[in-house]
Formats: sequence, structure tokens, C-alpha cells
Amino acid sequence: MTILRMDNILINVDDLEAAIAFFTELGMEVEGKTIVEGDWAGRVIGLDGVRADIVMMRTPDGHGRVELSRFHSPAAVSSEPRNAPSNTLGLRRIMFLVEGIDDVIARLRTHGAELVGEVAQYEDSYRLCFIRGPEGIIIGLSEQLG
Repeated sequence: MTILRMDNILINVDDLEAAIAFFTELGMEVEGKTIVEGDWAGRVIGLDGVRADIVMMRTPDGHGRVELSRFHSPAAVSSEPRNAPSNTLGLRRIMFLVEGIDDVIARLRTHGAELVGEVAQYEDSYRLCFIRGPEGIIIGLSEQLG
């Protein structure tokens, strides 16, 4: 076997505090914070003069992680419109299984989140939706029925 597990997903953001608040409201916890800088970091990601704040967020079960990164140098660049549609190429969303999807949506809206479409039901199995949060981040919410 080659892969042992998926360790984390990285999201670059400008407003680190807003992203932390959003994922905390979702139920994730801050696992750690650090500053990454130096030649070794630049060699890993192929950039010179790297200096970034990193916050690792952990799901309640301890198995999933989202790494939030704010670059001080070099400055971050945008590769697409902030509110790109769901069919844009590349990573488009992270899906979370939740309890009480309507409550989760209401709480995330207090952090500026908006539904991308609407809450829909898939057969008798799930209620699902996409939410756009800070920095244009799209997350999926899924609530198992029954």
C-alpha cells in the first residue's frame, strides 16, 4: 500500500481569523498554530522568501484536518474569481457529515456563509447542500436520514 491516510487539506486565506471562526462554528477545533518560514519551506513549495501563519483545524473525531494558511511573503495570488461556480476545475469543496443540517447552516450564516444552491434530499438517505464561506471557500454539508 502506498497511502497510509489523507492527512489534511490546505486552504490559503487572507483573513485567517474569519476562516478559523467559520471552521470553529462548524465544530472543528484548533489543533495548533505556527509560523512557517525559511529555506526548507521554500524548497518544499517552490517559492522564495516564504513566511506564513499556519493553523491546523481538527474534526471532532480526530481523523480529518484542514490546514489554514495566510502568506505574509510572498504575497498570495488569486487564480480564479473569489466566488467561482461549483463546476470550476480544481478542488471545489470539502464535505462534512453533520447532525442538524438546518442548525449548522443558520450558525454558519452568522459568519457570512451563504447557500450555493439549496438544501436537497437524495432519496431517503441524505439531505445535502453546498455553503460558501469566507474567502469563497465551498464546503458541503451532508446529514444522514433515518
